[in-house]
Amino acid sequence: MIRMSVFYPVTEGASFDHDYYGEKHVPLAARTWSPVGVEIDKGVDGPHVAAVHMTFASLDALQEAMAAEGTADVLADVASYTTIAPVLQTSEIVG
Repeated sequence: MIRMSVFYPVTEGASFDHDYYGEKHVPLAARTWSPVGVEIDKGVDGPHVAAVHMTFASLDALQEAMAAEGTADVLADVASYTTIAPVLQTSEIVG
């Protein structure tokens, strides 16, 4: 299994709309990419305001998802809820 995580680091003076993120953006991304699973984090303490973790069956499935029609719309929608530059990490789930 492969996990794609998108982190939003705490950034002074930045904005982040958690409601829009959870109600509109993440569902848009999930409809576009069809991950096996999705989890949203709202930062309480630590270096990130928020994060999303999407699980895919394989690296090929993730790559196909990123090439899907609609990916440009998902990326363009980031400006609708934050001024923070997202940080992406792809991981193999090993345990």
